[in-house]
Amino acid sequence: MRKLKKGRKLHRERDQRKALLKSLAASLVLKEKIKTTEAKAKELSPYLEKKITRGKKGDLASFRHLAKYFPYKVVKKLIDKVAPRFKERKGGYTRIIKLGRRKSDGAKMAVIELVE
Repeated sequence: MRKLKKGRKLHRERDQRKALLKSLAASLVLKEKIKTTEAKAKELSPYLEKKITRGKKGDLASFRHLAKYFPYKVVKKLIDKVAPRFKERKGGYTRIIKLGRRKSDGAKMAVIELVE
């Protein structure tokens, strides 16, 4: 019997999914709060938490690792402003608040934000 790998497909191919997560993560770092569908928010949360944990180190290797995924402006904010806020916290950097269904197509909506 075929077993699926963990994670949601979000009705996209692999490269489109990766680009979507990068874009959502960059927006969340810059704005600190975004409104999206519940499935995208649930998929984004562990992705971004791993990047924030990497940014907490603050060394050159971490900077270069994050620069592979995000533009310079996002990496700079992640390392200089976002990561120091979570220095004492070991995880759980994001919060998902469910909003209900979107009027047009009935999709479940949520707000995802950085804690603190």
